[in-house]
Amino acid sequence: MPFIKVGPRHQITIPQEIRKAIGIEAGDLLEIMTQKGKVIIMPKQFVSEKPVAKLTAAEQELLITAKQKIKAINQDMIHSTGLTPEQADIAAQAGLIDPEQKWWWLEEWQEGERQAEQNDRDGNMSGPFETADQLMAHLHKQRI
Repeated sequence: MPFIKVGPRHQITIPQEIRKAIGIEAGDLLEIMTQKGKVIIMPKQFVSEKPVAKLTAAEQELLITAKQKIKAINQDMIHSTGLTPEQADIAAQAGLIDPEQKWWWLEEWQEGERQAEQNDRDGNMSGPFETADQLMAHLHKQRI
């Protein structure tokens, strides 16, 4: 078991074999506490680390375009364009969008979102309806 010495400014140096064993690097944050008269020091991770897949040049281009489209959708939905399925896949892989909600970011869905947003801005809305029957009657009229 290695020993360490507390320096004049109450600093300690963690031995290399310990740093390597638990993956501590310069600049890492450590959590320190006492428990039953012992000092416990643990590496602090704010985000779980996952292996990052290497992207091909084509995938990197898809990711750049996907980032731009996602930003545009968030800023101005009406004047934006949705993602292609390939862009949605790479954006989900990179953690930009929830993989289970890729459908929402696709162009075919965004087309409807743009129309709904425009209708809202133009005041083209139906209702309010007093009952579900009134709503259903209105929806049936809209189909004709």
